[in-house]
Amino acid sequence: MLSILQLIVDAAASVLGGVLLLRFWMQVTRVRPPAPVAQFTFTLSDWLVRPLRRVVPGMGGYDWASLIGAFLVVLLATSVLLLQGASGEVVFLMAVFRFLNWIIYGFMALLIIDAVFSWVNPNAPLAPFISALNYPLLRPIRRVVPLIGGIDLSVLVALLLLQVVQIVLGRLFF
Repeated sequence: MLSILQLIVDAAASVLGGVLLLRFWMQVTRVRPPAPVAQFTFTLSDWLVRPLRRVVPGMGGYDWASLIGAFLVVLLATSVLLLQGASGEVVFLMAVFRFLNWIIYGFMALLIIDAVFSWVNPNAPLAPFISALNYPLLRPIRRVVPLIGGIDLSVLVALLLLQVVQIVLGRLFF
C-alpha cells in the first residue's frame, strides 16, 4: 500500500518539479516560451513560486524561488520514506540525489525532444523554443565536436556526458 502512495506522490511531484525546473531554466537561458507553454508553466507553479519570492528574492537575475520550490517538492515527495522508517538524514540526502537526477533527466528530455523535432518536423512551433533551451548545453560541445557528414552529433555527446554525470552522482551518494 505504501508503494502505491509513493508512486502517486512521485508522479505528482515529478510533474510539478519538472515545471518548476523548466521555469527556472527558461529564465536562466532568457528564452521566452510560446503562450501555451507559458500559461501551463505559470498556472501550475505560481501558487508556490509567488509566496516563495517573498522569502527568497531573485538574485543575479535568476528566479531562485522556482529552483528552491522544485527542491522543496522533491524533499516533500521523498519524505514519504519517513513512513518506511528512514532517518531524516537519509531522506535529505535522497532528496538531494533525486533533485539532481530530476535536473539531469530534464536536460535529457529536452535534448531528445530537440532531436525528434530535427528529424520529424524541424518547423514545429515548439522546435525553436526547445532548441533555444538546449543551446547553452550544446554550444560548448559543438565547439569541440564537428559536424560529421553534415550530421550534428552534439546531442548524442551531451546525452552521454549527462549519463556519465548521473553515474558519478550515483557513486557519490551510494
